[in-house]
Amino acid sequence: MPQTVAVLSDIHGVLPALDAVLAEPDVRAAERIVLTGDIVAGPQPVEVLDRLTGLGDRVVWVRGNADREMVELRAGKEPVIPDPIAPWAAAQLRDNQLELLAGLPATVTMPVAGLGTVIFCHATPRDDEEVVLVDSRLNRWAEVFTGLPDEVDTIVCGHTHMPYVRLAHRRLVVNPGSVGMPYGRSGAHWALLGPGVQLRRTAYDIEAACARVAAESGYPEAATWADYYLHSRADDVRALTVFGPRDGR
Repeated sequence: MPQTVAVLSDIHGVLPALDAVLAEPDVRAAERIVLTGDIVAGPQPVEVLDRLTGLGDRVVWVRGNADREMVELRAGKEPVIPDPIAPWAAAQLRDNQLELLAGLPATVTMPVAGLGTVIFCHATPRDDEEVVLVDSRLNRWAEVFTGLPDEVDTIVCGHTHMPYVRLAHRRLVVNPGSVGMPYGRSGAHWALLGPGVQLRRTAYDIEAACARVAAESGYPEAATWADYYLHSRADDVRALTVFGPRDGR
């Protein structure tokens, strides 16, 4: 049973943000690093995957909807949501990297010290695009938990890029926020589990990171993309407004 687990979600191909988190002493010391999806859909997809695979067996991988879409795009499927960086990122990946993404599980379950049996997923345990928020109704959480084994004590998810911890129907729900595309405030957001839950934010030099992404990425709009997302110009109010209808409001 791992005593400490660092959870990194929604890296979205931003290498400077990932490197800042990986340099954190508690991440370096964690027994496991769990990635809860949307790993590469961004300006530095190849470099981010190379960095993470270089960490070896300490990393536990979970598939996000954007990871699934990378595979689908390379197979010729049209994107559901037009996002110009997604097909560009998919085209950059090496075949072995595409195979890695194609083989990722939708969920991983493991015990974590102090938190019992934990299920790690991207959006919800049953759907990699479903939206639940910090203030979702309890009956909405009951829907999301349908079919979960009784022994699951804690759910760790991502997808909405906003960190929170809440209790719902006696289960703890943890969203670490986003490493590479935070909504609400800048910095690289992640979580440390065991024996409790700590929501963490790693501050790093945003201007230098934007310059690095612009210089190193081949994406034509990399500078504009980095300026918007690394500065977190999309705030949590706007994000909640956009996500609200998908939460059934």
